Amino acid sequence: MKPAMAKLLYSLAILLFSSVALGFIPNCNIPEQGSTLQVIHVNSPCSPFRSKTQLSWEDSVLQMQSEDKERLIYLSSLVAGRSIVPVASGRQVTQNPTYILRAKIGTPPQILLMAMDTSSDAAWVPCSGCVGCPTTAFYTAKSTSFKNLSCGAAQCKQVPNPSCEGTTCGFNLTYGSSSIAASLVQDTIRLATDIVPGYTFGCIRKATGNSIPAQGLLGLGRGPLSLLSQTQYLYKSTFSYCLPSYKSPNFSGSLRLGPNSQPIRIKYTQLLKNPRRSSLYYVNLVGIKVGRGLVKIPPAAFAHDPITGSGTVIDSGTVFTHLVEPAYIAVRDAFRRLMGKAIVSSLGGFDTCYTVPITVPTITFMFSGINMTLPQDNFLIRSVVGTTSCLAMAAASTNVNSVLNVIANFQQQNHRILIDVPNSKLGVARETCT
Repeated sequence: MKPAMAKLLYSLAILLFSSVALGFIPNCNIPEQGSTLQVIHVNSPCSPFRSKTQLSWEDSVLQMQSEDKERLIYLSSLVAGRSIVPVASGRQVTQNPTYILRAKIGTPPQILLMAMDTSSDAAWVPCSGCVGCPTTAFYTAKSTSFKNLSCGAAQCKQVPNPSCEGTTCGFNLTYGSSSIAASLVQDTIRLATDIVPGYTFGCIRKATGNSIPAQGLLGLGRGPLSLLSQTQYLYKSTFSYCLPSYKSPNFSGSLRLGPNSQPIRIKYTQLLKNPRRSSLYYVNLVGIKVGRGLVKIPPAAFAHDPITGSGTVIDSGTVFTHLVEPAYIAVRDAFRRLMGKAIVSSLGGFDTCYTVPITVPTITFMFSGINMTLPQDNFLIRSVVGTTSCLAMAAASTNVNSVLNVIANFQQQNHRILIDVPNSKLGVARETCT
């Protein structure tokens, strides 16, 4: 292995475990106030799901890329409306959406660290007695407010592939490379200091595969069983989140629920609708600048088509932005041109790496109505000593979801992303999230 590549691989591991390496001990019990929840990275020292073993340099980067591949397959299934998802080839990894938050379910409350997923709707958790779950998260018998929903309940018509197990509504779904069988239930959920009685969610009874978030998932999409839909009276279908830099010692950001305490000075772009997959947050990406120059990209690369699912979505669970191949090649080539005759190398899925200082100051995503200008920390992944840097984007897989552009969380870090469903708009503002 070349020395420069070895240094970069080492840095990628350090970025996710920097707090341990640097000796920081973050405060993992920050009191949550009002409707604002702490959001932590799944590999934060505050997370019980971070790797218990030190990965090799190569395995660290391969794991992140494998997890993104699984995530993109999942998004592809949503776009295409398929109920069966192809399993990605290669090594198996436990795939979690990247950020998790603390929720309390039941009476008395049981604390769960649930994955935050803007591209999913219904919440679900592994329940006591689950076969194949990575961990038992929720003990139903210990909650006095727990109840099963009957097959005749209105919510039973809103889940995928509903079934009737005796008198209890059940359903089946796929998530990444996993399949889930769950019962539809209700219980009280507590988010920060807010109490939501009778919250409907899936209680997982059987699971296969490696894609299930360890303690479940909280869906922040727009579907009928999402958090937004079930709490319209409380949060007005409005929320925002701020994801911290991967270099942050404690990997802590925030999720703000409801219209209160949201930023006033923020610019918006309209959300686009896909009736077939209404939960995804589509936006109108119209152009990309590399430095000051507008990249020549065919308009078809950004075109929104509800029939094929093409267009651009903003997603909290994918790590690195993926652009459809014509758009990515154009952006990559513009990036390389600004680097002049500097020698380019590759690393796994990153095909544009350098061992000299990067001269590209910014990359700008141009949405209808707003520009999102990224500093270098949002589009470069660097070695610790700064000698090697890679463009932290890739082309969408040509055989999985070649029609979809995904603006991922590495590019969103240190931005406040505000989603206002009633007014069908998405806001973006720079903010130091840690």
